[in-house]
Amino acid sequence: MHRRTLLAAVPAAALLPAAGIARGASASAKSPMPPAWEAGADRFLRPDVQSGDRPVGASFASRTAAYGLNGAVGTAHPLATQAGIDMLKRGGSAVDAAIAINACLGLLEPTANGIGGDVYAMIWDPKAKKLAGLAGSGKSPRGLDLATVRGRAKGGTLPAYGAISVSVPGTVDGWWTMHQRYGKLPWKELFEPVIAHAEAGAPVPDMIAYYIRRSLAGFRQPGRGIEEIDNAMRTYGINDGKGPAAGQVFRNPDLARTFRLIAEGGRDAFYEGEIARTIDAYFKRIGGWLRYEDLAAHKSEWIEPHKTGYHGTDVYALGANTQGIATLQMLNILENFDLKGAGFQSALSIHLQAEAKRLAYEDRARYYADPHFSKVPVEWLISKDYAAERAKLIRPDRLLTPVHPGQAPSRGDTTYFSCADKDGMMVSMIQSNFRGMGSGLVADGLGFMFQDRGQLFSLQDGHPNIYAPGKRPFQTIIPGFAARGQVPWMSFGVMGGDMQPQGQAQIIINRIDYGLEIQAAGDSPRWHHEGSSETMGEDSPGLGAAGVLRLENGVPEASRRKLADIGWTLGESDGGFGRYQCVEHRMDGDTRVYAAASEMRADGCALAY
Repeated sequence: MHRRTLLAAVPAAALLPAAGIARGASASAKSPMPPAWEAGADRFLRPDVQSGDRPVGASFASRTAAYGLNGAVGTAHPLATQAGIDMLKRGGSAVDAAIAINACLGLLEPTANGIGGDVYAMIWDPKAKKLAGLAGSGKSPRGLDLATVRGRAKGGTLPAYGAISVSVPGTVDGWWTMHQRYGKLPWKELFEPVIAHAEAGAPVPDMIAYYIRRSLAGFRQPGRGIEEIDNAMRTYGINDGKGPAAGQVFRNPDLARTFRLIAEGGRDAFYEGEIARTIDAYFKRIGGWLRYEDLAAHKSEWIEPHKTGYHGTDVYALGANTQGIATLQMLNILENFDLKGAGFQSALSIHLQAEAKRLAYEDRARYYADPHFSKVPVEWLISKDYAAERAKLIRPDRLLTPVHPGQAPSRGDTTYFSCADKDGMMVSMIQSNFRGMGSGLVADGLGFMFQDRGQLFSLQDGHPNIYAPGKRPFQTIIPGFAARGQVPWMSFGVMGGDMQPQGQAQIIINRIDYGLEIQAAGDSPRWHHEGSSETMGEDSPGLGAAGVLRLENGVPEASRRKLADIGWTLGESDGGFGRYQCVEHRMDGDTRVYAAASEMRADGCALAY
């Protein structure tokens, strides 16, 4: 309903002042008007009230993409976006910008990332005209054996919090490795923005404040198994331990000092210097297992991205110990169907996509693991022939039940950001502490929380992802990238646990099958399926044979009814639909143009210049 129609339909009485205030009278000074916005107030959660009308573009688009000729950045926090643009304007590469962005996000968005976690990136190298992949994933402590882990297990899986879930943080070495190859600015200069914000403080946006407060409340719950939470509360627990309110200024002087050490001493300061010794002493003090030797032995690795073709577009993913190839498996299966003919946001389109997800995720649960310990049959999993076999299992009018993984022939909360520079380098980067803020553990005086990524190990004998000392756990974090004819097209990602391959596939489908532009492709209502087989303990049990299909409120009611008729159990919209950032590369004649988009479900923004 357009604005003029809506106004005409409102009863005249509703246009009068509120009850108790006569025409021409002023409100009493003793009865102040309520605040215009109270974050999370139920009265604003109105599915019958939609966004305003845009004169151009998709009706559901929140805004227009940001366009520029020299560089572009999209992140989950405005100050991080500004830091990236600043590095580009100083003459830095897209990798320089990415490191500055990520450092800032660890301070500004601690609910999703930080230097206590791992990092993955795909980097378009314009000189080599090739995509490079980096895996900055840490290993489990070498002094923690399987028997001890099983002794701490709950319900057959590793605990979500505490020292048992901590693996070596890979982020700082990942930054260093990228900078050694692609950096232009001095290493020290990249940390100026985060140090300034950590010392002076920065206002906390609404979403991030909400999730900090929720995380801290969770850490305080009995039975969490966290060895100590005093350091976490001192670092993040302003407002008497509750965490920051929206708009409140947050400072982290401990993290500023840690970054000064990294800025001066490089990656060695973290893995072999004062920071490593502090981490070692801390885990010894609390009875944990991470040691100096584990940190000193850590190295990131360059890996070759995998790719598949989807209707003429090359879509890339990282293998290693991530869930990246699930995106490729889904797209390979869906290429066997006419999604364009099925119709945008139709029940049939969503049904086919969700069924492809269920099939791919059964393989994810069965095969994905650290390739240094297990031979993962990647080429078979992402082959077109295998996808065609799996596609034959899908029926347009009913659910596939039960769903099993394929039989291989004999013989992995998060922040995502994208940036691009004037030379054509594009960086797709994702970084995470895994579940929320992480393990609940903050080492003495360092100002950052350690990841709880170790929870994603399996404890099943014979499983390729079974826990072992010095092994990398299965990883959910995956950057995305797409190219056309050896020319980069999109550096993109959708953060958020098991939503990531589902979200990446939806972005590609929205752009290729439905022709949505870069911002509308992310603003489009999403679906999220839960309940696929898991050996890592990530999904909850008891969701039924086909799991739960969650739909955002913007999905048409007719599609909802039809999906229910097919047999889907529909769940409520719970906010678990991921968060998207993207930079698109395009040419206007001989001139390069960037378009940048940012997720309306988060606090961030996209800028270009």
